[in-house]
Amino acid sequence: MKTEKQKLISRIPSWGLALLTALLSMVLIIFLASLLDLIPGIDENLVGGFAYISLGVIIATACYFICRHNPISIWYVPILCNTMGIISAIVEPNFWITSMWILFCAGWILSLAGAISGAIAGKRSISRAIPE
Repeated sequence: MKTEKQKLISRIPSWGLALLTALLSMVLIIFLASLLDLIPGIDENLVGGFAYISLGVIIATACYFICRHNPISIWYVPILCNTMGIISAIVEPNFWITSMWILFCAGWILSLAGAISGAIAGKRSISRAIPE
């Protein structure tokens, strides 16, 4: 039996969950980076690297679960979840000059892998549910 929270999340379309993931992950990472920045003695580059790696893992996990629930959404979920990173790659003039692009692109690849594995898991669960 599903709880009310699970019923609410299952009613939200995949594109809505992807945009919600993009927004909430950025807020969470800004909060996390600010919190880590308060600790004395931690290098600023280390805090930024940890924040970007955490962002990639969070988005990849969300892509997995969204695509597992709706496997056809593999075509747009990784793009929508990474909207903030894609916009910063286009708008930020120093994006491709600094090493920031390596962490973002690694996160994009990780989210694509999460979406693909989620879609495969979702297709398997759907095929098992349908009797032949």
